[in-house]
Amino acid sequence: MDALRCLPGVGPKSAQRLAFHLLERDRPGAYRLIKALQAALQSIGHCRLCHNLSETEVCALCLDSSRDHSLLCIIETPADALAVEQATGYRGIYYVLMGHLSPLDGIGPVELGLDQLEGRLNTGEIREIILATNPTVEGEATAHYIANMARDRGIRATRIAHGVPLGGELEYIDGGTLSHAFSGRREL
Repeated sequence: MDALRCLPGVGPKSAQRLAFHLLERDRPGAYRLIKALQAALQSIGHCRLCHNLSETEVCALCLDSSRDHSLLCIIETPADALAVEQATGYRGIYYVLMGHLSPLDGIGPVELGLDQLEGRLNTGEIREIILATNPTVEGEATAHYIANMARDRGIRATRIAHGVPLGGELEYIDGGTLSHAFSGRREL
């Protein structure tokens, strides 16, 4: 039960329920889970170009010649890359930060690999970066830091839109989101 609690969103009761299920009702499933986790931990690392999870030194997205390698989307996690791939028609490449700037937690530019990102920006291949960090204080600070890096090199820096979700009702939107949506409005 204690081991299962390392998973996000799994508290004591959920861990207990999962453990009892695997031990009482699905021991073959537990063995499959063990093997899958061991295989993943042994074979999955990070792409040396974009830091996304990969079973090879360079991931399939970075090797895909049909993608626009002059367009770089900067995201916080591999899960964010999957979300963008599944929900959009984005055909550029990615750079996965594996977090965001958080000085209080000891996470600065070096811990995020921004020196490696700087090297990619210096190659002259990138013409635009799309900043798709989370709309949190840390995500915004990270986006501004990277935007300044890009501007210093004459690279266009854009930020994904944030605001009222599709199907949302204004009366239920928090003030910060509504304010951000108003400041980012566009002409129809």
